[in-house]
Formats: sequence, C-alpha cells, structure tokens
Amino acid sequence: MKIHEGQAKALLKDYGIPVPGGRMAETPEEAQKAAAELGTRVAVKAQIHAGGRGKGGGIKLADSPDDAREKAESILGMTLVTHQTGPQGRMVRMVLVEEALDVEKELYLGMVIDRKQSCVTVIASEAGGMDIEEVAANTPEKLIREPVMPEIGLQPFQARKIAFGLNLPEPLIRPGTDLLIKMYRLFIEKDASLVEINPLVISRNGRLLAADAKVNFDDNALGRHEDIRELRDIHEEEPAEVEASKHKLSYVKLDGNVGCMVNGAGLAMATMDIIQLYGSMPANFLDVGGAASAERVEQAFRILLSDPNVKSVLINIFGGIVRCDRVAEGVVEAAKRLEIKVPIVIRLAGTNSEIAGEILNQSGLSFAVADTLADAAEKAVKAAGV
Repeated sequence: MKIHEGQAKALLKDYGIPVPGGRMAETPEEAQKAAAELGTRVAVKAQIHAGGRGKGGGIKLADSPDDAREKAESILGMTLVTHQTGPQGRMVRMVLVEEALDVEKELYLGMVIDRKQSCVTVIASEAGGMDIEEVAANTPEKLIREPVMPEIGLQPFQARKIAFGLNLPEPLIRPGTDLLIKMYRLFIEKDASLVEINPLVISRNGRLLAADAKVNFDDNALGRHEDIRELRDIHEEEPAEVEASKHKLSYVKLDGNVGCMVNGAGLAMATMDIIQLYGSMPANFLDVGGAASAERVEQAFRILLSDPNVKSVLINIFGGIVRCDRVAEGVVEAAKRLEIKVPIVIRLAGTNSEIAGEILNQSGLSFAVADTLADAAEKAVKAAGV
C-alpha cells in the first residue's frame, strides 16, 4: 500500500526524523490558511502516488498566503501527467503546503527489501535528487549499499559508515546517524516495503531535512496496523483492483487483451507467460485463490469484463484444494447471470476435472474447453483476434 508524501512525512516526524513544517489541504482556502500558519515562503505540492510532480507542473512556490491560495487553485482538480502516471495522468485532490527550503545539497536515502539477501538494504547516494534512477543506471559506483542483518538490525557503526559515505559535514554526522537508526525502526515497526527520502537535503542554515518522502507498506501486514490502513486513498488505485480487494481477489490490471482467471500465483504467472508465447498479452493478473466459489467466480468475471480491452477470457484452474466441478458450476452460473459476450476458454485439471467437463458440456453455453495449458493459450489468443 502506498501513501501520500504529506502522510509519509507525518510518519517520519512521529519517529523523530526532521521534516519541513507543512499542512495538507483539500481546498484553496485550506492552503491559504496553512501558508498563513507557517508564516514563510511555501511550496504547494500536488499529492498523488507518483513521482515527477515538479516536472509536470504539480509543485509551485508561493510567496504569501494569497499566492498559496492561487497556486493551490491551479493545482487542485488538475490531471497531472508524469513519467510514472502514464498518459492518462492522475487527478489531484489534495496538496501539501510546506515550508520552502533553501537547499545547499541534495542527497538520496532509501531502505528496501533485498530479496536476494533476505534482508533490508540501505541505499544511499551523495548524488541525490529527482534523477536518482539515472545515477543508478549510469554511475552505480555512486551508490552506497549496506545490507542489514535482520537478527541484529541496523547497527550504529553501519549508520555512521553511511553518514561518512554521504560526505556529511562533521556537525551532521551524529544527526545523520540518528536519522538512519530512526528510519530503520520505522521500516521494521510499520512493516514497510520501502522507505525513501529523496531528496534528503542539507539546508543553507545547516539543517538535515527530508524534503520529500515515500513510504510503501506490505499489504499482508496491514491487519497489524489500523493506523496505516486509515491512510489508504482508493482514488489513487485502479478501481478494478479496489473492487477485487473487497472480495479478497488478487487482481492487477495490465495492458493486454486476454483476461486471465487462475488459482494460485505461480500458475497465474505461467499462464501470463504462455499467452505472450502465443503472440498476445495478458489483460490482468487475477488469482481467485483456493476458495473459488460460485460467488467469487462471478465477482472475478465482473472485474475482468469491466476492462474494455478484454477480448477473450482464459480460465486456468488446477484442482488441488479447490474442486474443479465447483469451479465449473461457478463459471456456468456466472456466465448465465452476466450474459458474457466475449469468448471463454476453460482449462480445468485435477480434482473432479472429468465431472467439471460434463458440467460445462451440459450447460448449453459455448465454452471452448482445452486439455492442456498450451492448447488453452492458443485458443484464447486466437479468440482475442490476434
């Protein structure tokens, strides 16, 4: 789960990490009031779950409360297009009004899950700022990578090593070390998957501040964090993915034209791969899980067909825990209720697959039944018109 910059900074502040003074605002009037309370020159920053906002016109400086109101009015309601939103952009519903900084130097600091080493890794660079991706691609030697063993956590000597590696001025070595320790504590205690400060700035008056912040969380751990769940902004998520989450379906929208309904993430990935092998692209990742009841299958169909790009549907179920006949009953019932008009290719294997085949054949509906995954993929791609 992602949260907005303003929310991330509030979380950093709770852990004692220095951030600029700021207020979230949903109206121009609230932005004006926030600027007046801050009493300084401010930055008015669009709040969407994407980077590159400044280049897209979503961050503007304001010299007075009245100016902040005008800047907020120009940003709120706009469709902001950045390199991370895609051409469709995102509508701005909130802005962050915060103290404008007089920056002397920009640094990069991030913590991520390193799956190769099974630990959290700290990534830092003296070449911080918006173009950190280019630094990683073109000059990887400028990146500091420090793995953190989960048994002992981030140690003070490691934090000092990173602080020195960033060439912090001597008076900022201790604050920088302290910031890193607190950042790691936030990462672990809140079950984060990413904590990023970009840029971490040194201001001209010698302050070390998180000028921007991004925090993502492990969805599977949200049951332990009611406070984090409350920060969710469904307007920033794909509507079909939001709907899927209500029915405990794992769904991710993609750009292809073959809709996939599968049980099990591994089987779903294999299905998506073979669709590409046969010349098309999957329209989604959809895992109905082990409880593929009639109701769940129907909801999965509704979500799949809400995407106008879907030209055919491939149902690929392996009956282990789930019974194939139960899935077949759900498919037939859902197809009758929803009056599905796109071609459907079904491959059911495993527990009660023969009974499932009889249910499909006696349904009176025009399903294309496949014996193998390759056969199913070939038929689904052909049905999609590729």
